[in-house]
Amino acid sequence: MAQHIARKRFGQHFLTDRVIIEAIVDAIDPQPGEAMVEIGPGLGAMTLPLLARIKPLTVIELDRDLAARLRQRDGLVVVESDVLKVDFAALAVERGQKLRVVGNLPYNISTPILFHLLDFVEQVQDQHFMLQKEVVDRMAAAPGCKDYGRLSVMLQWRYQIESILDVPPESFDPPPRVDSAIVRMLPYAEPVQLDRQLFGEMVAAAFSQRRKLLRHSLGVWLAQRGFTGQFDLQRRAEEVPVQEFIALAQSL
Repeated sequence: MAQHIARKRFGQHFLTDRVIIEAIVDAIDPQPGEAMVEIGPGLGAMTLPLLARIKPLTVIELDRDLAARLRQRDGLVVVESDVLKVDFAALAVERGQKLRVVGNLPYNISTPILFHLLDFVEQVQDQHFMLQKEVVDRMAAAPGCKDYGRLSVMLQWRYQIESILDVPPESFDPPPRVDSAIVRMLPYAEPVQLDRQLFGEMVAAAFSQRRKLLRHSLGVWLAQRGFTGQFDLQRRAEEVPVQEFIALAQSL
């Protein structure tokens, strides 16, 4: 079979370090009978070790050449699609249980993928992703640090987030220009129910002028909506805990 050349337009960087691969699969700990979905299986570095523990395994692959290769492997259900168009709720219904979602996500669209999956969080048991380390740091960041921002708040509303393993560039072919990390995302069993669109607009407004006090950004947004409640706007957005953003959204 011809060698596959990584395609820049798909953000392809193939994981090749066997020690790292084993550590990732051990951290995921797949069990027989679970409904697992892998995003971006590529050349199968994680796919084959996962498949050794769990069948069937559903994989989502956009590259048609790679999808064709994967279809030759027994035990794989191949969804040839842009992951941003995949209905994960339908996959969960098909399997009759919540999904365990894993993958080495394309770094150029990792944030849109995370937000797309947020729409299906109620159908997900857990998520383990390889991402740019900088993105994982932002996802898991606590209030008061430079990494804490819109991504931190939007994801920590629904997930417990933990960085579990750092992965150096030399673990890939071709090596990316950044460090990578594995993140574990566990959906909260009983999250606060919010209007996600409103919450997203509010958080985006809060972080739209990071260096300024909230009265210049969120304060204007709240005033436009006739908000008359109490909220300390004499702070920067990065100082406000997730729970305070949630409480504010509830009051709206």
